[in-house]
Amino acid sequence: MALSILPRKGRGQTNATPAGEEDHFAAGRRRMVKEQLSSSGYGITNARVLAAMGKVPRHEFVPVELWYRAYNDGPLPIGYDQTISQPYIVAFMTEKLEPKPTDRVLEIGTGSGYQAAVFAQLVAEVYTIEIIEPLAQRAGADLKRLGYANIHVRAGDGCQGWPEAAPFDAIIVTCAPEQVPQPLVEQLKDGGRMIIPVGPLGNQELVLLGKQGEQLEKHAVLPVRFVPMTGGAQR
Repeated sequence: MALSILPRKGRGQTNATPAGEEDHFAAGRRRMVKEQLSSSGYGITNARVLAAMGKVPRHEFVPVELWYRAYNDGPLPIGYDQTISQPYIVAFMTEKLEPKPTDRVLEIGTGSGYQAAVFAQLVAEVYTIEIIEPLAQRAGADLKRLGYANIHVRAGDGCQGWPEAAPFDAIIVTCAPEQVPQPLVEQLKDGGRMIIPVGPLGNQELVLLGKQGEQLEKHAVLPVRFVPMTGGAQR
């Protein structure tokens, strides 16, 4: 995932897709799924994940002036030196966690809210934490406006997780610490899964973890480039 320092420009909280443009964006989502994500693209095979990616309006989570690029194969700036991830990375990380309809998922790094919206189609509840308060507020407002009732948004230090809502069936982290934060391990249910980018900028691996009792099985699955985790991860 590429980093960006471009500013976010002039998007209001009340943006909604004009009715006449909906067919255009729906077609863009279909192309994204077919050409970028499915077997003819990067090889995402989970039918539920592909259906969620084809349903969530990614353009609603980026600035209006970038709507024309919303379904392209790449990240986009959302302000505060943050980006919305490439659609493939969103789908890949989601598929690796094998989401089930009864799952409760914790996301660290809400960003725009797009990843949380994808999970909301697939699981019972999503708890998502963003350390940059204006991003958390904007994502919460956008998710509410778009009707996602099973997502809980909090501004805070993702390193500490969400202990009062734990344990979680799955945890997804979209910012990179140099080590897996222990509170997140403790809040993962026995038999649960976590996917997290780990390592310093320029040398990160996306790691899939499975928790079995006191043991963690770790598998590096993909080299990536995410923004560093801040807060407790820097101390």
